[in-house]
Amino acid sequence: MDKDLRIIDVDVHNDLKSPLELVPYLPEPWRTRVAASGIGMPGHGYMSPVGVVRKDCMPPSGGPSASDPDFLVQDLMQQFNMEHVILTGNMTNISTMHDPDYAAAIASAYNDHIIADWLSKNDAFRGSITVAPQDPLLAAKEIDRLAGHPSMVQVLMGSAQRAPLGQRQFHPIYEAASRHGLPVAIHPGGEGAGGTPPPTPAGYPTRYLEWHTCLSQNYMAHLVSLVCEGVFEKFPNLKFVMLEGGIAWLPHLMWRLDKNYKGLRSSVPWLKRMPSAYIRDHCMFSTQPIEEPQEPQELISIFDMIDAENILMFSSDYPHWDNDMPTEILKRLSPEARTKIFNTNAKTLYKI
Repeated sequence: MDKDLRIIDVDVHNDLKSPLELVPYLPEPWRTRVAASGIGMPGHGYMSPVGVVRKDCMPPSGGPSASDPDFLVQDLMQQFNMEHVILTGNMTNISTMHDPDYAAAIASAYNDHIIADWLSKNDAFRGSITVAPQDPLLAAKEIDRLAGHPSMVQVLMGSAQRAPLGQRQFHPIYEAASRHGLPVAIHPGGEGAGGTPPPTPAGYPTRYLEWHTCLSQNYMAHLVSLVCEGVFEKFPNLKFVMLEGGIAWLPHLMWRLDKNYKGLRSSVPWLKRMPSAYIRDHCMFSTQPIEEPQEPQELISIFDMIDAENILMFSSDYPHWDNDMPTEILKRLSPEARTKIFNTNAKTLYKI
């Protein structure tokens, strides 16, 4: 690793010490409910045999992994020469809650907690405006409320949705984000939980291994929807970030979408360019979970196909069990490409 390369990590899962941390930021009746019973976050029902978080990331002071700002700086940022981290938290499952008012209240309280208890602790932290898309108008209102905060740098929601994200019911979220110059990011969050469809097009898999492997299928559907529904024509300044969804599937999807567009363009007359052009210009992807084959050149070939050095950003996924450390991945890229992926792309996108 180049010792002079300062890293920006775009997917760091800070955690609550306890659900009670949200109570001061909640209005009634939600304050009493969470104080008495917790958040009640829907789960997808697939249990990892190795757990979800690394136990060695638990702070010495106690509490869950990545729940202490000072220890996160020591354990992650100082160890790997990180300039900034984008905090993505652990709240994207609210996208699967049935009650839109409760989900919106939790999102708002969580955002206030991030500002008060994390962003105020270290200038290297950047936050995400978590929204509940069940009611896009409430989500847009939350974006308007917090978009002026200088350290809240993106809008974030779960990839587990009741419909593909290009559909027009979600457009108020994109309008608000675009108006404020904020990218919109999605992150895996409860696929198969709550009121969302099954986590795969074929239905419900049996085991965590299957569920975890198939997460990228959801991203493919959302990406095709965003392009074909004309989101990037309607909001030409919008940037969309796909966190923790993989990248090796992207060349195939762009080729297939372009091929089918040539014969079916009459069904999407609002598109003025090839679908892959919208993806290259409007979408960014995180590196984790990097699909590194036995032959490094095979990954470099995939990178060449998607112009990776301009659309990828480094993410560790700290403190999850399958996280990627910057010293262990993408060693064979050119210094110029590494600088873009590990720093410059994120710095440009998030206006750091």
